[in-house]
Amino acid sequence: MLKQISTLLLVSAALTGCDSGEVGDVSLGLFTMKDIKLNHLQDPIVTGVTCHIASIEADFSLADPSDSSISCRQTGEITPEMIQQIDKSNDGEVVFKKSKSIFFKSMKVRRIFDAENQTLMYLSYSTKETSGSFKHSLSTVPLWGTKAYGLYQAEK
Repeated sequence: MLKQISTLLLVSAALTGCDSGEVGDVSLGLFTMKDIKLNHLQDPIVTGVTCHIASIEADFSLADPSDSSISCRQTGEITPEMIQQIDKSNDGEVVFKKSKSIFFKSMKVRRIFDAENQTLMYLSYSTKETSGSFKHSLSTVPLWGTKAYGLYQAEK
């Protein structure tokens, strides 16, 4: 059993190093195995939006901390066709998912469309409760100034 856990940890550490979306890695100190990883994510449907996610990763640990933050900006064109393709339900859709431990904890990024305010909301959250809280962070991208602005109004 111990050999299987060791093998799983080594494979997990190797896969973490292969993340092509990583744009930064900040050490939290000489005597800690934790780093702040900075990743970028381009929305797969609304390709004119790029999000940057900062999260703590603990190499050689069975569980990564749940804290993360997200910042999303318009980095290209946002068209009516893109907005037409997205899920417009109240809970939106997951556009990114990353495992944070071998115990079923993951970090997800969900896109939700606020039609009334013509804004895309990107919610980063942990799927496991930590210290009595589900950690989360929110970033918004207004459609103002894009070709998609005003074409999809809230249903009243």
